[in-house]
Amino acid sequence: MSDFAFIFPGQGSQFIGMGKDLAEAFPAAKAVFEEVDDALGQDLSGLMWAGSEDDLKLTANTQPALMAVSVAAMRALEAAHEIGADKAKFVAGHSLGEYSALASAGAISVGDCAKVLRIRGNAMQDAVPAGQGAMAALLGASPEQAAALCAAGAPEGPCEIANDNAPGQIVISGAKPAVELAISGAKEAGVKKAVLLPVSAPFHCSLMQPAADAMSEALSQIEIKAPSAPLVANVTASAGSDPDAIRQQLVDQVTGQVRWTETVQYMAGEGVKTTIEAGAGKVLSVMNRRTVRELEGLTMGTPEQIEAVAERLNGVS
Repeated sequence: MSDFAFIFPGQGSQFIGMGKDLAEAFPAAKAVFEEVDDALGQDLSGLMWAGSEDDLKLTANTQPALMAVSVAAMRALEAAHEIGADKAKFVAGHSLGEYSALASAGAISVGDCAKVLRIRGNAMQDAVPAGQGAMAALLGASPEQAAALCAAGAPEGPCEIANDNAPGQIVISGAKPAVELAISGAKEAGVKKAVLLPVSAPFHCSLMQPAADAMSEALSQIEIKAPSAPLVANVTASAGSDPDAIRQQLVDQVTGQVRWTETVQYMAGEGVKTTIEAGAGKVLSVMNRRTVRELEGLTMGTPEQIEAVAERLNGVS
């Protein structure tokens, strides 16, 4: 049984130029970017490689763009070295990365994935009027401290834990006055640091319900198959392969907590010794080491890294 998992980054990992070297080095990767461009009727790859950072940062562009890079890296590894998601013990992704995981594992087609992520990005952006929501990072906070701060902010509106990323790294989300009230008491509650995040909407909280409704409709229109490796879902932090359950988890994820700390602990508890972060950046690999110190973290976003991963997994040079 394999002892590695493929993991896929979420929003925040994007940068101009990401994936360009993959497209130039691997025809299989280039085909993924072309498929995404065709599905969206947009030269998204051109924007990713030579556009403005502000345009790439728009949620409706960021989400399909990051998915494209992740799937391109996976397809390149598979085409060059015959190592695909089916060889892994699990796949898992952080927030939108869950879609990258499912596309990489053959559960959702790349074209459908791009289309529903465009809908997801727009719906999440439109769910709350600009300036009315906020998110904040609580550094050095336990889940209990974060929950207490959310409760303290609740008189001003919804305030909930959005992401439990790693021990001491929790993100809260909700109505702006509620989040501001919550973090005003952070120091007194023993939290090392609390900072508002530069985000355009309060993701992963109950204010996102309109977006969850939009995703329920969008996901009902596409085919979801059993993934080639079990998906460890954000909202359950446990593995499954049932298409109907996955469809519901993707809806629940919009308003639900990204339970990443528990996801990493679950995978390690099930025998995963190495995670391979496919796509842009290395955010998850850094976080994972804070959760399970002995977990090896590899990144796979460039041709050189793909070769190194292949060599590490099966000695192919």
